[in-house]
Amino acid sequence: MRARVYRTEVALADAVVGGAQTHASRPRLYLELEVDGVRGYGEVAPQPVALNGDPGLASVVAALRGTLGRVREWVGREGVPPWWRVGVVVDGTPAARAAAALVEMALLDRELRASGRTLDELWPPRHAVRTTATVSVLSTTPWRVPPGVARVRAKCGPGPLAPGALERLEALEVPVMLDYNATAPDAEGVLERARDVARRTRLVAIEQPFAPGNLAETARLADRLGEIAVAVSLDEGVRTLGDLRGAARYRAASVVCVKPARVGGLAQALNLIERTRDLGLSAYLGGFFESPYARAVHRALVAHAVVEPSDVGDVAVPGPSEVVAVEGSVGLWPSPGVLAGAEALEP
Repeated sequence: MRARVYRTEVALADAVVGGAQTHASRPRLYLELEVDGVRGYGEVAPQPVALNGDPGLASVVAALRGTLGRVREWVGREGVPPWWRVGVVVDGTPAARAAAALVEMALLDRELRASGRTLDELWPPRHAVRTTATVSVLSTTPWRVPPGVARVRAKCGPGPLAPGALERLEALEVPVMLDYNATAPDAEGVLERARDVARRTRLVAIEQPFAPGNLAETARLADRLGEIAVAVSLDEGVRTLGDLRGAARYRAASVVCVKPARVGGLAQALNLIERTRDLGLSAYLGGFFESPYARAVHRALVAHAVVEPSDVGDVAVPGPSEVVAVEGSVGLWPSPGVLAGAEALEP
């Protein structure tokens, strides 16, 4: 088994100001995995540093070395593991889940190529893919809202809105979700802002107002938001089946964002999405910072299993294309030019 790890730093064409940080660029990790002469690629886009329970880049790289070591042992002992079994070798930490997601995607691509299958054959499309656009009401940066998006996620925070933000929300023709990224200090401020925004546009949800795990305060907020028909969505607070059960049990949310790199990979993401239906929750797939390669994988999963608008649309970045078209599997690979210019890390 041969593994190569690449790190890139990609600038966003439009910086997004959130309540906790400004997203002007994002690191991406690529894994090239070759076993028995067949290659596959995986990708995750971790935070630069740990935030709100999500691991930083350095800890994901460190966890990746351990995950690859276990997979090497597996290959030597039993042969190439099925892609969906990678999650059994992780220790359950946030960094280990992200590392497992990276290895799992590479093994999935490799397995499809070895068998001559495509991703659509693995996950037959069953739903129209509806996408979201991400903007910020905390800055005056022009919004890029492509035609055809089904929902806008507006980054928000407890501070004042940018001049003209309410007017720009009012001009939108699609529903809006306000994303606090766990920065709201109390429910009253969130309620006041929700009422102001709901008078201007179709506000459908407040996402992750409080810190992950704070279900008591989130449930109290959800109850009061019900008075104006606005839901609560959880994002950073969704990592395991236990998180979903807690959200449903305490009625803290009715919408959840499932991010493959956060929950441990595609197999676990699909499992959680399927379990949301039993719990009375709606799920959408997150993945704003990944390249077109990983987003193509995520779109296939959305087409197979997700009804809600998901974060799998195009995100503008300067420079040449990050992907090239190839036959089979996903239909794309990371661009050789991008990998040639990337930092090679010791796997």
